[in-house]
Amino acid sequence: MPEKVLAAQRTDRRSFFSDASLSSFVAALIAVVVSYSGPMVIVLTAAQAGKLTPAQTTSWLWAISLGSGLTCLVLSLWTKVPVITAWSTPGAALLVTSMGSYSYASAIGAFLVSALAITLVGFSGVFGKLMALVPDALVSAMLAGILFSFGVEAFRALGQGPLVAAAVLVGYVLAKRFSARYAVPVALLLGVLTAAVSGGLNFRGVSLDLASPLWTTPVFDVAAIIGVGVPLFVVTMASQNAPGLAVLQASGYRPADRPLVGGTGLASLALAPFGCHAVNLAAITAAICTGPEAHPDPRRRYPAGVFCGLLYLAVGTFGGALIGVFTGLPKELVAAIAGVALLGAFISGLSGAMASPRDREPAAVTFLVTASGLSLFGIGSAFWGLVFGLVAHVVLSVRRKTP
Repeated sequence: MPEKVLAAQRTDRRSFFSDASLSSFVAALIAVVVSYSGPMVIVLTAAQAGKLTPAQTTSWLWAISLGSGLTCLVLSLWTKVPVITAWSTPGAALLVTSMGSYSYASAIGAFLVSALAITLVGFSGVFGKLMALVPDALVSAMLAGILFSFGVEAFRALGQGPLVAAAVLVGYVLAKRFSARYAVPVALLLGVLTAAVSGGLNFRGVSLDLASPLWTTPVFDVAAIIGVGVPLFVVTMASQNAPGLAVLQASGYRPADRPLVGGTGLASLALAPFGCHAVNLAAITAAICTGPEAHPDPRRRYPAGVFCGLLYLAVGTFGGALIGVFTGLPKELVAAIAGVALLGAFISGLSGAMASPRDREPAAVTFLVTASGLSLFGIGSAFWGLVFGLVAHVVLSVRRKTP
């Protein structure tokens, strides 16, 4: 894929409507389904741990959905790159164990401090310069490692719900034989129809109630800033923004890191008083929208980011109502459709990782560490995959002195 995709896109004057496609919309829909059917559960668990009221919890869901939607929409349209953002999943996991130790107002203050730090670091360009030092092979290997488990889960779903998973997998392969562009939409349609016929859909109790954002005046408590704000900043940058930039890079784009990271920091800063803990660049869901499944032409994939933003905004507007729709889908359907939607990105990452013979061993280290799910000091395996891979790269690249 050309390395100057981004530069080419900025000079392209075609309209969004001419670039939009069914495949980009379906890619966005799958990305949003994956976001709300999995990571959202962690947010709800954190809200329960912090003993939040229903109004505070609804406001939190509204804030992270609005922040994700606006940043997807604005950044994708501005850069003409499929910029996919989301709330910090490792950050929410961190809050499960820490929210109960501080008042909600103190947690809001810690959210603000973390968001301010992300904004300053993002707009400074320091983070992007650090990411630019990572060899392309390691970036591709990290992407493949991130997506490995999703490919495995797609086939593991055959043992959990064979009928639905088989419908998705068979539909994808058959449709791919005739039209690669519509393979994922066909797989999704067959999976949903099979789930509906077999009684796997559970949408009881879903109602379209509008969300009500709730302002909470922040309290800047030093203990909460150290116990929540600092770890939240670290895991969001290391476990979300670093892989997020890497996914765009591995897909052939050269993302402008300053507006992307800084912009998500600004959104987090503005929405923190309403409960938003962190909005950041996505990695897994981004891979769904940045690969060939979204559109064969990389210059026409950015509508997937726009559609993703609009869907986030729709869910945020109706509070927890549409979340019930996504969580009502059978887990095997979500696992299978995510697996086939990410297959192209996984292949791209794996081939990029092994392309250079010189970098194959460091790339293999990066892939294995990332795929292992290793977590140290609250930071996920994607970051450690890069660290271990870079160490191997440096050690193996240093020229030995001849006697």
